[in-house]
Formats: sequence, structure tokens, C-alpha cells
Amino acid sequence: MKKQTRLYNLILPVWLILAIPTPLWLAVLPGNLLLDCAVLLACLLAFRHAQKGAVVKRLWWKFWLLGFAADGVGVVWMFLGLLGYIPFGDAWENTVSHVTHNAFANPWAFLWTLAGVALAGACVYCFDKWAMRSCELLTGREKHLTALAMAVFTAPWLFFIPVY
Repeated sequence: MKKQTRLYNLILPVWLILAIPTPLWLAVLPGNLLLDCAVLLACLLAFRHAQKGAVVKRLWWKFWLLGFAADGVGVVWMFLGLLGYIPFGDAWENTVSHVTHNAFANPWAFLWTLAGVALAGACVYCFDKWAMRSCELLTGREKHLTALAMAVFTAPWLFFIPVY
């Protein structure tokens, strides 16, 4: 009997390469990791925490992955605006097409983008707070302030850059 050859998930990698250029990911992944680790370390330095290395070692990968999930929530929000699932009518239609977005074109576009950044930032706060629940090296106040700093400094502020 002849062995069958099966090609599982062949379309997914090809689709990802076409949709999101690889050089972009090569810059985004380490850049995001560096920013997350820098904010976490800055918080620990501000707290004068005695076990900085142990905390960073325990949390860096959780913050990194959950940060992408939070950014994904913001991206979904932005796509809803690009697809027209918002209640702003003609004012929005003059600003957004299915391909472009300029947050500074009118007040509605700015508010929509600000809401997307705030939503993603809120998700960063909640996700990071959840990630730190088992980290006994931090106090409750330190967890709150760290999650808040991560939400403010790692929110997807680049949503405000116009896309043409």
C-alpha cells in the first residue's frame, strides 16, 4: 500500500507571508520585547525592588505575549472602524475608506483611534495584572503600578500614524 502525503496548514504560512511582510515582524517582535522589558525594569528600579532579575525572569514572556493579545483587541477595534461598523455616518465616510485611516482627518477619526488605544491599554492592564497574580515577589501596590505603567507606555500609540 502506497503512503499518502498530506499537506497540513500549507495555506496559513503563505497567507501570513503575503499579508504581513516578514521584515516587519523581524523588527516588531524584538522591539516590542525590549520595550516591555524596559518598562518592567524601570518599574522595579523605581520601587527599589531587591529581586529585579527574578521578577523580570518570571514575567517578561507573559507580558510580551499578553501585550500582543491586548494589541490584537485594539486592532479588531480599528478594523471595525475601517469596515464601517460605527455610528458616525457621513463624517466618518469622508475620513475612512476600506484601505486607509488617518486619525487626524476629523474629530471622529481621532476619537475612534483614541478609543482603540485606550481599549488596548486597558487590556494590557488587565492581562498584566492577571499575569502577576502568582508572582509573590511583588506586593499588591507594586503589581497595580507595574500594570498601570505597562498599560500607559506599551499601549499601541502607533495607531495614530496615518496609514495610506
